[in-house]
Amino acid sequence: MSKNHDASVMQNAVGDALRAHWRLFLAQGVVMVILGGLAVAWPALSTVAVDIYIGWLFLISGVVGLIAMFSARDVPAFLWTLLTAALSMAVGIMLLWKPNAGVISLTIVLTAFFIAEGIFQIVASLLYRDVLPGSWGWMVASGICDLILAAVIIYGWPNTADWTLGLLVGISLITSGIAIIVVAIEGRNFVRSVARAVT
Repeated sequence: MSKNHDASVMQNAVGDALRAHWRLFLAQGVVMVILGGLAVAWPALSTVAVDIYIGWLFLISGVVGLIAMFSARDVPAFLWTLLTAALSMAVGIMLLWKPNAGVISLTIVLTAFFIAEGIFQIVASLLYRDVLPGSWGWMVASGICDLILAAVIIYGWPNTADWTLGLLVGISLITSGIAIIVVAIEGRNFVRSVARAVT
């Protein structure tokens, strides 16, 4: 009983947020589609760009982790926190220093990400199909596309590692962006139908 009630409350909260901020979701979806198109147009360049971007993320994360660790007093598991921050910085430096060498490792990580994201999108769309009856199918399609992209990486390994990362990130951005645009439009249509009913 309480699980169903909690799920219903969460579904209502998601629906309310979508209806209130559909313009932001629409803008996000459009930006994702544009960036995805650019990545598909230049897959080798976008592969290196993704590597450099992730390298900076790791490096900044490690630096912030070290600063936070030394700023806080009595940090539990000091050695573990220090090792994690140092490892994050080391990975970031390696990815930035030799981006082409990091592409293979990132492609493996990306494959795992696509598998996890695909499963999550499919499960989430099935859970919220009552809240978003007109667009949950697009979310399922986006999740299936992520799983197919993961299969493409695995099938073409390692010959396509030079360009696969950028191409697949681009395709994923496009499909996810389209799914977000469709959901945003449904939220806009709902808001307009409520406004018409009130007036």
